[in-house]
Amino acid sequence: MSIDVLLIDEDRDVLEIVRTFLEQEDDLEVTSEADPEAALEMALTDDYDVVVSDYKMPRLDGLELCTTLRDRERSLPFLLFSAREPEDVRPAADDAGVTDFVQKGTGTEQYSKLAEKIRAAV
Repeated sequence: MSIDVLLIDEDRDVLEIVRTFLEQEDDLEVTSEADPEAALEMALTDDYDVVVSDYKMPRLDGLELCTTLRDRERSLPFLLFSAREPEDVRPAADDAGVTDFVQKGTGTEQYSKLAEKIRAAV
């Protein structure tokens, strides 16, 4: 059974890289979206198993996205994938209802960690 992931990041290059690494996992099917407002609509109307979002984006950041989903009673797992330090984000992320946080970094181990967190959240 595959896990349907909605991946959101305003940086299209980052989207492509993350999607490429995640889709190397046999059980992950990734849909990517660079526009957070369009992604919100997709998360509300389509059938995803988990949302993975960048934190800092124009118009609608990852925490606002998660809060809006929670306000509309969407309880699907929501992971933040951000370059920010976990300590800087975690209190606000917890308040917003974020399921888990993975820090972006250099190298490829971050993608394996993200895939593990996706599986654990679903």
